[in-house]
This record gives sequence, C-alpha cells and structure tokens, in this order.
Amino acid sequence: MDNRPSFSALNIIRRIITESVREGDICIDATAGRGNDTLLLSQLVGDSGHVTAFDIQQDAVDSTRALLEQNGVSHRADVLLKSHSEMGSLFAEGTVSCITFNFGWLPGGDHNIFTDKTSSIAAIEQGLRLLKSGGIMTLIIYYGRETGFEERDALLEFLPTIDSKKYTVIEMPFVNRTNCPPIPVIILKDM
Repeated sequence: MDNRPSFSALNIIRRIITESVREGDICIDATAGRGNDTLLLSQLVGDSGHVTAFDIQQDAVDSTRALLEQNGVSHRADVLLKSHSEMGSLFAEGTVSCITFNFGWLPGGDHNIFTDKTSSIAAIEQGLRLLKSGGIMTLIIYYGRETGFEERDALLEFLPTIDSKKYTVIEMPFVNRTNCPPIPVIILKDM
C-alpha cells in the first residue's frame, strides 16, 4: 500500500483543517454543500465545540443534516438555509477557530446555481473579523464549465488586498494541471 499523500485541493485543505481544529473550537462551514466539511469539523470539535454551516440551497441543507445524523454528530452543528454573507451577524468578532469555503456549485446539483463574487468576498471579509488570533480560513476556488471564472478572478484580485499585518494569505495553484484545477487558499490570522 502506498502511504504517500495525495495532493488534491480537497486533501490539502482537509489535512490543514485536521491539524488546526481542536476539541472545543467554534467553526463555520460557509458553504455546506453535501456536508463533508461540516462532518469533518463536527468530528474535530467534539462535544464541547460547535459548527455552524451555511448554504442557500435546501438540497444542500438536507444533505448536510442527513450526513451529520448518520454519523451521530448532528448535536454538534447547526445547518442554516442562509447565505454565507450573513455569518457576521451570528458570531462575535475574534471567536471562531476555523472557517472553510468551497466556492462554485453544489456537487451533483444545478450548475446554474453557484456562489457569487459579491457575496463571497463579503463573507470572507466578515470571516476575517470573526477569526480568533491563530485562527484559520480555508478556501477552495472551483471554477470552469459554465461558471466560476468571474468569481475566481475577483477572489484572486481580492486576496492580495487582505491586511498583511494581521493575516497571512497562501495561494496554492496547481500550475501544471489541465481542465481548470481547483485553487486551494489558506488564510491565517496572526497571533
């Protein structure tokens, strides 16, 4: 069996989240999707932590709730039918350990419904204020097919404007992969 790591955007981000989130943490899955990140976060925070997941599609909310229930961790998370751009009204500044985003469309869902640059950038800005010292924000920018190029370009233009005195932003584009590979990004709130 080969134990070398797989370097997909998803595996990179999940490894970073797993190494960063601790029991008792407050975390946000800003784009619940099918619930896989919400599940991971809910397993990591334990019974003393909490996860709040956001999605604008009822199908995503239902999928996420079902996955949490199947895995016995539904009591550790709230799954809200709300835009991620509303997260700032639900949390105090400096209290969240980890926020994760997957930009694009719902896997297996309608590709005509996808994240939008305006609400996505607003959500990132709110999330930066919510992060506690030493907190982490992860992004995976999915783009391609019918959608996503405009949002990708806006996000990649926005990220370098984040205050370098408070945050470290790391983009990890796959420079030799074809077919619009997702772009993983890590934002660390400095201590």
